[in-house]
Amino acid sequence: MLDGLRVLDLATLAAAPLVATYLGEFGADVIKVEQPRYGDPIRSWGNQRDGVGLMWKSISRNKRSITLDMRCAEGQELVRRLVQHADVAIFNTRPQTLRKWGLDYESLRAVNERIIVLHITGYGLTGPKSERPGFGTLGEAMSGFAHLTGQAGGPPTLPPFMLADGVASLNAAYAVLMALYRRDVHAASGQLIDVNLIDPLARLLEQALLGYDQLGLVPTRSGNRWDISAPRNTYRTADGRWLAMSGSSPALALRVFRAIGRDDLADHADFSDPQRRLARAGEIDAVVADWVAARSLSDAMAILEAHDVAAAPVYDITDLVRDAQLAHRGVFVTVADDELGPMTVQAPVPRFSAAEATIDHLGPKLGQHNAEVYGELLGLSVNDIDDLHARGVV
Repeated sequence: MLDGLRVLDLATLAAAPLVATYLGEFGADVIKVEQPRYGDPIRSWGNQRDGVGLMWKSISRNKRSITLDMRCAEGQELVRRLVQHADVAIFNTRPQTLRKWGLDYESLRAVNERIIVLHITGYGLTGPKSERPGFGTLGEAMSGFAHLTGQAGGPPTLPPFMLADGVASLNAAYAVLMALYRRDVHAASGQLIDVNLIDPLARLLEQALLGYDQLGLVPTRSGNRWDISAPRNTYRTADGRWLAMSGSSPALALRVFRAIGRDDLADHADFSDPQRRLARAGEIDAVVADWVAARSLSDAMAILEAHDVAAAPVYDITDLVRDAQLAHRGVFVTVADDELGPMTVQAPVPRFSAAEATIDHLGPKLGQHNAEVYGELLGLSVNDIDDLHARGVV
């Protein structure tokens, strides 16, 4: 669907490069620009096998890797030349650094007025904190997520995965597509897209804002319970497993009561009325927990599913890769890799009736496509590239 679109991934680590990954899965030509010798730090981030970063392999699928030192004048000029042949350029460098290098939006627009520049930073391109370095952990803290997550009376809890980066990348990806639509459908110029690691996640926590603004409420941590829904929690089964349950609509809550043999609760005004039920959420939680604790996970799920209760087992990674529903949808795919052999990775997520995403290859070696890209786009010869390499420019 994005054939003919060329994207320069000039960013590092997670949020910004993920945007390029999504575009590359649907046909965009993504050129990953990395620092000579070291490359993107995500190459050495997290689990490794035989010295190869596993996360790098997945996040850099379908990308062509070239090396280029953006800190030197010749490298900066190469970026500007590459931008002349690109539709989208993606950065996560501090704003003042890009201005110093002559690689800020205004400088790039001067060489290609159609260029769309996506700049993802910790705090955004404006404001008193705009020049501070930012990471996903800080976004998870400042968005309000960590404050709401964790057990009552316990510490704020951070996720053990890149939540803020992932949410920011999804917002940024659709922003890029909207900018492309404006440019190509409405014959407009390119533009700058400003995304940070706080705003997108904070947008998902709007319930807290609305309650504070209108009612003066400041929500606190309540574990897996939620004060707008009952029952809603994770429950331990007799065989030491866990299931999650949601009673977020009136009909769902009544199904729970009937499934666990408590028709008396379904017929009681204090439990059948949505608002009155919330006042007795603790009692409901205890009743459901006792019922689940007396049964194995498979037995409990069989009863709950028979009554169309919104419940699901809590999976670890071994459960996840064995699930029949996920297998049917091809959520995980095995891809051959030149360095590591077969690797199971997550498949692209959106499903379209008239197009299909592909994973042509996993993350390449550092600078693997230098000759190909520099020759194809800039007309550099092998000798030119060798000279730039010898001087540390590429």
